[in-house]
Amino acid sequence: MEEAPKKSFKNFSISFKYFVLAFWKTILAWVIIVSFVVVAIHLNVDKSIIGGAVVIFGIISQAFIGLLNIIGLIPIIGPIVAKVLALPFFWLLNAMGYFVSILAIKKGYTSEVVNYRILTVVFLIGIVIGFILGKLI
Repeated sequence: MEEAPKKSFKNFSISFKYFVLAFWKTILAWVIIVSFVVVAIHLNVDKSIIGGAVVIFGIISQAFIGLLNIIGLIPIIGPIVAKVLALPFFWLLNAMGYFVSILAIKKGYTSEVVNYRILTVVFLIGIVIGFILGKLI
């Protein structure tokens, strides 16, 4: 009897060298973002300035889209997580949470805002997990 040929996953795997060559712009953008945030926090720069600069640089350099592409490379779960993060509903819920937080902080409800943001993050993580399980089942 002949032995079945062994399947090689060599063609399906990506080496680290090719990964870096394919995503060097995204990796460089995130190294710049992380470096900027660390230096700015060390120099006690206002957090709203840091956040605004990161958002502007991330949008201009397409760092967020590149990160979503890298997440999408993870087998089975990656494409599903990328779909969930790209959902406008997901972003709308998160944005509403931030606007409500700003209003509540101005009114003086700081401890309630912390609890509310924790609940919002847990809710959004639940949406992601539910979407993944719904796609897998």
